[in-house]
Amino acid sequence: MNLLKLSDKRIRTLHHAWIAFFITFVIWFSHAPLLVFLKEAFGLDAAQLKSLMLLNVAMAIPARIVVGMLVDRFGPRKIYSGLLVSASLVCFCFASAQTYEQLALFRFLLGFVGAGFVIGIRLVGEWFAAKDVGLAEGVYGGWGNFGSAAAAMTLPTLALLFGGPDGWRYAVASTGVMGLLYGIYFYTAVRDTPEGSTYFKPKRSGGLEVTSTSDLYFLLAMNVPMFVALGVLAWKLSPDNVGLLSYSATYAVYAALGALLLLQSHKIVEVNREPLRKGVPEVHRYKFKQVAVLNVAYFATFGSELAVVSMLPLYFLETFDGLSAVEAGLLGSSFAVMNLVARPAGGYFSDRFGRRRSLAGLIGGLGLGYVLLGQVTGAWPIPLAVAAVVACSFFVNAGCGAVFAVVPLVRRRMTGQIAGMTGAYGNVGAVCYLTVLSFVSYSTFFMVIAVSAGAVLLACLFMDEPEGHMAEVLDDGSVQLIEVA
Repeated sequence: MNLLKLSDKRIRTLHHAWIAFFITFVIWFSHAPLLVFLKEAFGLDAAQLKSLMLLNVAMAIPARIVVGMLVDRFGPRKIYSGLLVSASLVCFCFASAQTYEQLALFRFLLGFVGAGFVIGIRLVGEWFAAKDVGLAEGVYGGWGNFGSAAAAMTLPTLALLFGGPDGWRYAVASTGVMGLLYGIYFYTAVRDTPEGSTYFKPKRSGGLEVTSTSDLYFLLAMNVPMFVALGVLAWKLSPDNVGLLSYSATYAVYAALGALLLLQSHKIVEVNREPLRKGVPEVHRYKFKQVAVLNVAYFATFGSELAVVSMLPLYFLETFDGLSAVEAGLLGSSFAVMNLVARPAGGYFSDRFGRRRSLAGLIGGLGLGYVLLGQVTGAWPIPLAVAAVVACSFFVNAGCGAVFAVVPLVRRRMTGQIAGMTGAYGNVGAVCYLTVLSFVSYSTFFMVIAVSAGAVLLACLFMDEPEGHMAEVLDDGSVQLIEVA
């Protein structure tokens, strides 16, 4: 794959996609390297800073599910453009916040920009064949994900250049300008599919389609952790912890989450009741366990990445004496910078050496990497600590690439929804890991991730290797076979 061949419409679309994703991550993680400035400007304590980290990932859980449905229904071009423009407006609000409560609200709302990743997965899957889709998705995910590192490397410097107590505001607002301008450009520059190709849409909307009764129950069970994660977040913000929510507001959130879970479960049953009653033809069947394995794999890979990227600048600042906020931000970016090569590498491994084998091997390496990080102390030379971070990061990000090398090969017309659910599990992982961090030391935090990776490795062994073709129905009722291996 020649990434410099811009005359190739596939390559041009890939570049448009990863730049859009890059900007969403710059916006999403604009606060992390600026936490020191926010702490000083608003007089925040450690609990409030950790709450901002949690709030940052919470909205992306439901947003990825909803955006996955929207992209399958309306196409990537419209949804990505709308997401970028909307995020820019909330970004301006965050930059204008005057109180901690306003900071928390707008940071929570900005979490929806994290759903942008899902959109590009469907777009890239439409433009690349199975033999190259892993590498293409890896480039999309890796180069786009670098946005969090770019934010860590540039925004503290921008805040200092703007100067004064409001320097951070201008730094954050500049990311909103990027999103606004590129969102408009993206709408004019991108097609949903290659010319002459069919954009397959789900037959029913409101819930993921499954092809057996046992898979229906499995799907209903897999929905529960996403709502539990949001409930944990509400508890963390209750008077028993940070106190951002009152008791009545906390109970109202619990009730709303319970009602939403019941509503979502009802929609899933409604979408699948009639097809399952009639029986799904063999050619259209798939195993939901494939999606479930991808979900828990992304829980460990992207979930841990999201958590670590959120805390790493502060970790370096508190672990090693004499570092400035800018230096800590630069060192913290060392984890995310590996996205540039590691995600494409994970996709390439998946294309060339098998989907299951590659994913299992990378999850195993991820676990060992976090064991290594758990041994780091302030007595370590900083270059050696950074080397350990980079080594761990390679397996984490390559694992992410291996997960999304498989997502487009499960069921084409539902790629957005599958990517949305898998992506949401990444955010569930982040909420869980950041919640653990609020109770334990940094060393224990890394070891907890390592132990969870061992459990996920066992689950990966149950994933079936994609084989043959998937069947999709055209508008005229005929069946088109799409190669998946």
